[in-house]
Amino acid sequence: MSAIQGKRIIYLYRILKDAATADAKALAFTTENERTKSRDADTTETKDGPIRTPGALETEITTTAIFSSESDEMIAKLEKAVDDSEKVEIWEVNLDKPGTSDNVGKFAAKYFQGYVTEFGSTSSAEDHAEASLTFGIEGTGADGYATVSDEQQEIASYVFADTEKTGA
Repeated sequence: MSAIQGKRIIYLYRILKDAATADAKALAFTTENERTKSRDADTTETKDGPIRTPGALETEITTTAIFSSESDEMIAKLEKAVDDSEKVEIWEVNLDKPGTSDNVGKFAAKYFQGYVTEFGSTSSAEDHAEASLTFGIEGTGADGYATVSDEQQEIASYVFADTEKTGA
């Protein structure tokens, strides 16, 4: 058994209305992703002690990425999704769990739909310019397998390149 490195779990994004015409994209130079689940609970005091009534489950996904020419277009689309209240698709993909049999060439993934609820841009004098996004997720997501292209894997992290010329 070995620990999973954070860089092996990637997130892919797509505006839902673009599903018929565009592939999902990774944000280049992502520095951090986080998925959290929380549930508020109401407490009712009784003579026998408190009882808790759980509320609705809420899921949020956050991401921080350094601005780059590779991800500026997707970041711009996600910022516009905040303005226009557009639904976004998100895949959390584990590159260390390749599919088998029916899912060869794919990787274990969780699929979500939700809205960008917060967008932030920072540009300090000492660091790179960053974009921070928060997604409010509808429902609990679905488990499955996702196709991750070589290009998406390259954006997520370096992949092995051979020593021969590429023809470009």
